[in-house]
Amino acid sequence: MADQPEEVTRLMEAIKAFEAIADDEACAVAVSQALQDLPDHQVQLRELRKRRVLALKADGKTWAQIGQLLGGISAARAQQIGAGVSGAQRRKAGESAQKGSE
Repeated sequence: MADQPEEVTRLMEAIKAFEAIADDEACAVAVSQALQDLPDHQVQLRELRKRRVLALKADGKTWAQIGQLLGGISAARAQQIGAGVSGAQRRKAGESAQKGSE
């Protein structure tokens, strides 16, 4: 965990804090509230990542270099992130392509 940015560590600690809530009802309510808001936070995080990836590209980094920075993902996936293509969109496109070839 030492290699993670501080923000990631704090997020993991927040999840552990949910687990530490002794009262089952209070824990279930707190987790439910967090999960309700999660889709909005995911959208914000994806948009932030996209902007920063595009900034890295504008600074001269290659898609392969950006992929390495993002945890060793492929250059193609790094480029998709820069274009704002989510995993769900890729899966949907793959399903459509598969149906079309049947």
